[in-house]
Amino acid sequence: MTQRRSTKGTPRREVLTGGLAVGLLTGAPSVQAKEEKTMYGLIGQMKAAPGKRDQLVAILSESTGGMPGCLSYVVAKDTADADALWITEVWTDKASHAASLQLPSVQAAIAKARPIIAGFGHRFETVPVGGVGLG
Repeated sequence: MTQRRSTKGTPRREVLTGGLAVGLLTGAPSVQAKEEKTMYGLIGQMKAAPGKRDQLVAILSESTGGMPGCLSYVVAKDTADADALWITEVWTDKASHAASLQLPSVQAAIAKARPIIAGFGHRFETVPVGGVGLG
């Protein structure tokens, strides 16, 4: 197999590779530079102890203010299961969500809700790309 050569005797592959390296070093736009920080989303089902769903809704809804990086936090009743809730969250990034779990108000809500949480159903991580209120 023969290599194609440039007019100066340098193998074509080296010329191409060198050109890419020069482009990166001289500030030419790259895929990485265009990449935007992705949002982080969670959709999860939570099951309350029988008859305790409204109490759980109140606890989860009262501690939603002041969470840095939280773009959306929705607590919704499941229409097919009288004890289930769906929680939909959108965060500026995954780190903001993780940091929120350490907030005193969130820790207090978790402690208050724990005795009436019967379990968890489906849980999905998402990458939100747009929508009302998301920018």
